[in-house]
Amino acid sequence: MADHAAVKTGEPRQCASAVVMVRPATFYSNPETLATNQFQHLASLSLGETLAAARAEFAAAVERLLHAGIEVMVLEADPLADTPDALFPNNWFSTHADGRLLLYPMSAINRRRERRPEALQSLLLAHGYEVDSISDFSSLEQVDRLVEGTGSLVFDHPARRVYASLSARTHPEAVATVAQALGYEAVMFHTQDAQGRLVYHTNVMMAVGASVAVLADGMIQDPSERTCVLDTLSDSGKDVLPLSLEQIDEFAGNVLFLEGPTQGPCVALSERAFKSLGGPLQRRLERHASPLLFKVPTIEHLGGGGIRCMLAEIFLPKRAARPAATP
Repeated sequence: MADHAAVKTGEPRQCASAVVMVRPATFYSNPETLATNQFQHLASLSLGETLAAARAEFAAAVERLLHAGIEVMVLEADPLADTPDALFPNNWFSTHADGRLLLYPMSAINRRRERRPEALQSLLLAHGYEVDSISDFSSLEQVDRLVEGTGSLVFDHPARRVYASLSARTHPEAVATVAQALGYEAVMFHTQDAQGRLVYHTNVMMAVGASVAVLADGMIQDPSERTCVLDTLSDSGKDVLPLSLEQIDEFAGNVLFLEGPTQGPCVALSERAFKSLGGPLQRRLERHASPLLFKVPTIEHLGGGGIRCMLAEIFLPKRAARPAATP
């Protein structure tokens, strides 16, 4: 495993204004993740039809983000790797204001093939971003200590906290390892859905913005854990919007708060998720962030992930401009 010592410090921001997205080369309901992802379903369409639908939803999402002033860097999936979930890059890497790129251990064998740090670094470099160091946690796969990026981990960067719902894909020791490397406090808890199944990823039931959080606190079964999560969010100055199990089923927890350079605070979520909130919660959310609405039904239904999972935030510093040569 790479050295995890801290490198240069950057000012932590909660909301990114740039993202990486991966255009899928293949797309179908991944049989290796189906057993642990309650949001994922089998397809009734052909492989060609599902890929075409996913690519159309992907292209529309890119355009929507660009129109809102969010920088979008598109990485092309490897067409030879057969990675049906490649359009969910947030599970294999995260970036940080101190210049670090983190690589994560993942459960499914075919998802591990999504990790392409060299291609990612080339893309980031081409857009002017610096990667000062890489912290590679992927060797934790060898001892079955999994933590799948910002699917498993919901960061509150200014508060230096990370929230994690423990599951088969989110191991407490792996969470603690990442948190320690970043110098963050880990807030871990246990969740269940209405059928008593563990929630496979934290980011399907909560999200944290600069001044707001959405949380299905009813899914946290232990009262002391529930109180701890609510208290730490409140201590960080978050207005906590409570979500129901029905709203979680509509991907209302799978949202990402962003910062547009002209638009200001915004939140990416699907149209079905926003509709499920209802008027009072919609208006409360809008006090903190402008909704950016997306139609990604094929990706949600077959992939089991929503618009948040399609977006990997970029917090890296930009390279300093070189001074002009003097004559």
